[in-house]
Amino acid sequence: MNAPVSAEGAAPVNGPAPTPACLASTPLFDSEHPAVQAFAQRHAVGVTPRDKAVALLYAVRDGFRYDPYQLDLSPEGMRASTVLSKGHGWCVTKAALLVAAARAVGIPARAGYADVRNHLSTERMRSTMKTDLFIWHGYADLWLDGRWVKATPAFNIELCDRFGLLPLDFDGRSDSIYHPFDKSGQRHMEYVNQRGTYDDMPLAQIVADFQQLYGTWMSPSDGGPLAKASFDEDVTRERPVRGA
Repeated sequence: MNAPVSAEGAAPVNGPAPTPACLASTPLFDSEHPAVQAFAQRHAVGVTPRDKAVALLYAVRDGFRYDPYQLDLSPEGMRASTVLSKGHGWCVTKAALLVAAARAVGIPARAGYADVRNHLSTERMRSTMKTDLFIWHGYADLWLDGRWVKATPAFNIELCDRFGLLPLDFDGRSDSIYHPFDKSGQRHMEYVNQRGTYDDMPLAQIVADFQQLYGTWMSPSDGGPLAKASFDEDVTRERPVRGA
């Protein structure tokens, strides 16, 4: 059987076409929030939806510091607009911002989640979590040129440089869900389970699974023991700037 093709007859369709839900503002992908609207309009530069999606990816990736210590699993803490007000986020919330911003400029988008190993972290984080498995790692799934394309905006370029990782680029044509190796050729991130894509964030399930697997790492509202530490300071101690 021949693979289905897009309306343009070019790229193969890799899933069902987007529904109206992929453009809707939701409680957590709050694309109608004034701050999200302003951010999207300011950064979605370019002529085509693909151009705009690529520009948004880099604006979210590098414009907001990645900080997995300051987790707030309340609905307010997980909203896309909260990343804008705080100036930082983690993989799930930065993906939420990319989804919401894409929807704000008319690009159908949804969130994808997966379980991964060898995720970027610190010794404090690994010892607190007591596992190298990171569940519900988030990315965005964008409808571009008649097909779904994965885009991951989590790690800002400065952080990649500190950890010796190749920054994750995005061209709007190919999936961008982390290189499996770092700059030295060592294995970096491994996807071990795909949890699927969602029109809105399945927050209740994420919270329940985090509490079951990670135990005392966090509570839904206060972030747990990691919230009392500084991710940036731990990174600096473990990965000092060369020549400093």
